[in-house]
Parts: sequence; structure tokens; C-alpha cells
Amino acid sequence: MKIRTPRPPRPSRAVGRTAAVAASLLCLVPAPPSAAVDDGWLPAGHGITSGISGLAVAGTVGTGDLLAVHDNKHAGQRRLSRIQVAGNEALVWEVRWDGERLPVDLEALSDVPGRPGEFVALESSGRAYHFRWASGAARVLREFTVPDVAAGDNYEGFSLVSGGGQLVAVWAHRGQDEDPGVLRVARLDWATLAFGPRTSASVTVPHPVADVRHVSDVDVTSSGRVVATAAADPGDDGPFESAVYDLGRVTVPAGGEPVWEQHARPLRLATIAGHKVEGVVCVPESPSSALGSDDENLGAAVRRDDLCRATGSP
Repeated sequence: MKIRTPRPPRPSRAVGRTAAVAASLLCLVPAPPSAAVDDGWLPAGHGITSGISGLAVAGTVGTGDLLAVHDNKHAGQRRLSRIQVAGNEALVWEVRWDGERLPVDLEALSDVPGRPGEFVALESSGRAYHFRWASGAARVLREFTVPDVAAGDNYEGFSLVSGGGQLVAVWAHRGQDEDPGVLRVARLDWATLAFGPRTSASVTVPHPVADVRHVSDVDVTSSGRVVATAAADPGDDGPFESAVYDLGRVTVPAGGEPVWEQHARPLRLATIAGHKVEGVVCVPESPSSALGSDDENLGAAVRRDDLCRATGSP
């Protein structure tokens, strides 16, 4: 597979004191020798710093235009990328991060309902960044921390959904093997960033069965359905495997607090071999979905499908 380098978008000038990551890289990413060519996965980066740890829909063409966060921790490493699917290849370019602080270990990404171009990225620590994406840059507007952070928590999912005239946040501690994941649901006042009363629920998935992170990402559909990924991570060289689940539903009575209705057992929507899936996004008012992987030394990949319409089984 040949590499083509189209003309990059014009980069925006940095804002704030933090050194910005250049937004000039735009390329079609060729498949590494180990990548499958018939399973729907498209290479989206090489090496450990390219891994995708969260996804959101970037534009108006659904899962063909995505933003992705990366769990990098050092200066000079990318935090955010734009990914566009063109035929059977993925175009990837780095997005400049403009803010007072350079994030460490971004693990989740959500759009802000009703506010086009605005997103929230979440660190594993629970610190969140509200930013506006435009002209090739992500300009941080506010920072906040999710409530009830406890020692040992490691957050890998965050999603915002509107319902009943309110904004609802769903976020998750990933868990590990015998330590279950923990899903939390609360109303969020967007003006003050104040969270309402929280509902918590334990999440344990049946697959993968070893080295498992019970929640590696989470997204909430416009109807309130909670779709999550789980992943096995035995080390930087794999082998990896993942699964996608329907965990339950969030409903929001008008003027009331959100209600979490959890399935007795997670309903499996898909089983995935060879990839550590850490990003899932459902397109609003559509069955379309996209998955992103953080395959550590093996790089990153994306796949488009219709999992947000799928009917699961225990």
C-alpha cells in the first residue's frame, strides 16, 4: 500500500502558554505487515504513541469524520487527532492542543450535545477539558474534575447526552480482572459544571476472560442506550482482544434526575480479535458506529459498522 501525503490544512496560531503540538501532519496511513486486510479495520497510525483511547464524531459525515484522543504523557507527543475515512484508507492529522495545561493520559472523548464544535476530553485521573475545535486547533475553554474520584480509580469512559431538557454525564472507572468497572450517571449543569446526585453501578463482563479492563470506553446513544467496550491488555505486544456491550439505558424524566436501568448481564454486541478497542462512538439518530483501537506497539486502527443497531446476547 502506497503512502500519499495530501496538502495539510492551514494550521491555527497557538493560544495560551502551553507549547502546542504541530497540526501539520496529514497522511494516509499504510497497513503494517501484521494488519488484517479483510476485517474492516483500517490502520490509523504506527507505534505506541498513535493509539486511540477515545472517539467522537467530528463533522457532518458521521463515522467518516472523527476526532480521537491519545493517552500520551510526555511533551512533544500528540493528544488529539482528526481521522477521516476515505475509501479503504484513513487520513490522519494531528490537532494542535491550545491550553494552559498539557493533558496527561487522555482516555475518553465526547461531543457536547447542542454545541457544535465543542467537546470534553477526560484524563484517566478524572480531570476533564472542555474545548472548542476549529481551524485545526483544540482551544481549551474550561477544566473540571468528575466527582467521587477515589484512590485507584482509572477512568476510560465519558459521554454526554441530552434528555428531558437536561444534560446527563456518564463516566466509568475501567476496572481490572477481579476489580469491576464502575459506571456513574449524573445530571450536569453545563453553566456551572455542577454535578447532581450520582448513581453508581458495577460492571463485570464475561469476555475477555483474562487481563480484562471491564470498561475501556462508553458512549450513550440519543435514545439513552449505553454502549461500552471491554478489552484485554496482556502487554504492549498483545495479543489483544475486545468486546462491545449494551450495558443498559439512561432515561431522564422532565425536570427529574436521570434513571439508570442496567441489564442483568451485559449484552454482547461484538467480539473482536487482534485489537484493544478503547474508543466507541454512536452517530446520533443513526445505527452507525465507529471503533478505535490502541494496539500499543502495533499502532492504531479504526472500523466503521452498525453496532449501535445490533441486538446483543448475554
